[in-house]
Amino acid sequence: MTIAPTLQRYMSDQNISYDLIQHEPAMTSLGTAHAGHVPGDRMAKGIMLSDGRNYMLAVLPASHHLRLSDLKSELGQELRLASEDEIVQIFRDCDRGAIPPVGTCYGLDVIVENSMERQPDIYFEGGDHATLVHVKGDDFARLNPRAQHGTFSERM
Repeated sequence: MTIAPTLQRYMSDQNISYDLIQHEPAMTSLGTAHAGHVPGDRMAKGIMLSDGRNYMLAVLPASHHLRLSDLKSELGQELRLASEDEIVQIFRDCDRGAIPPVGTCYGLDVIVENSMERQPDIYFEGGDHATLVHVKGDDFARLNPRAQHGTFSERM
């Protein structure tokens, strides 16, 4: 696999230019950034959450930890991390643990960490553990056009 078909179709439909970068397999987003020789601040990761009825995707840099309590306060709702089984049900065409930070094409609401907006280039896993997708920062914003934005992470 190189890029999940759902993501590939969506990026094509949105006329998003992208490059694919092959790298040694890695099992964490920060490990993927290192394997792809990409700064952790420019490597986006998605964390799927649930409010008990609906799912959403929090997008933050690989170099940061999610502060779930801050996100709950920011959104004014109770949230929990989605289980692996729940994630697999949504991201059916992705390898476990390699979900793209593009929730729109999977029917998810999205919230993006403010620090991601300042990046000129964004890299992310496109559905497997050995391929990075590279897009311009403005194009990344176009991939999640209705995303909310907030501050809900801290550097590791």
